[in-house]
Amino acid sequence: MESNYKLGSILIMKKAHPCDNNKFEVVRLGADVKIKCLKCGRCIMLPRIELNKKIKKTEVY
Repeated sequence: MESNYKLGSILIMKKAHPCDNNKFEVVRLGADVKIKCLKCGRCIMLPRIELNKKIKKTEVY
């Protein structure tokens, strides 16, 4: 999937977080992308290449 997300975008991932939610908000961009779970508030940092493979859908605001 193309990286068509920006700061504040909502990403819907292929696999759910352990809290049973698959929606994340983009908090920081760079070589590593920081995303925050919208249900429990946990933050995860992933390399951009790895994140692009895990995205199912993007909702850009």
